[in-house]
Amino acid sequence: MSTRASVPGDLGQRVAYHRERLSLTREDLAERAGMTAGYVEYVEGNPANVTQGTLVRLAGALETSTDDLLGGGTNGPPGYAGAVTKPVLNELGPEECLRLIAAGGIGRVAFSGPSGPTVLPVNYRMHDGAVVFRTRAGGPMDQNLRTRLEGVEVKIGFEVDWIDEAKREGWSVLIQGPAHHVTSDETPAVSGARVDSWAGGERELYIRIIPHQITGRRIRGF
Repeated sequence: MSTRASVPGDLGQRVAYHRERLSLTREDLAERAGMTAGYVEYVEGNPANVTQGTLVRLAGALETSTDDLLGGGTNGPPGYAGAVTKPVLNELGPEECLRLIAAGGIGRVAFSGPSGPTVLPVNYRMHDGAVVFRTRAGGPMDQNLRTRLEGVEVKIGFEVDWIDEAKREGWSVLIQGPAHHVTSDETPAVSGARVDSWAGGERELYIRIIPHQITGRRIRGF
């Protein structure tokens, strides 16, 4: 008899998030997990009561852990599970870095602010090879990312990472490049990135980071 897993109501959202993170279609995920695309669609759209075996197959296909799909560890900071005995750190090439962050999500923008180094989280999307996020026109970030010199843009850092506590592995991607304030003429094209801000409010200014340097690291247990 198959054991039923006690799953939270947001399991479907977590499955969809990781599927999109890996740029997989439902058919791709179904093939990886050995199930039908219709069942994947059902799990993503309903409070599904899945078996433990199904949960394990989904986690493996999504390159994550069952604990993550169940929302484990969401109330505490990452990194408290401890490191593996023999960690292996590998450099990632630019293409792999861009693949890992292609689905968008939350990243961190790093720049020099009026009081010193500043790091802020932003919702982002990749669009035409550039990182795109939104901020408030005339707001602090808008002002801090301007040089006041025509044709000269501020060079900033943008970082995205992912950690799997259960497997003691993860990756980090760093992009460095100029922050381009998208003009009103350019906005219709860039708005196709469909990036939203969790902070809400009037955040209609789009900023594009043109990657001049892309580096990344992946850590795994030996």
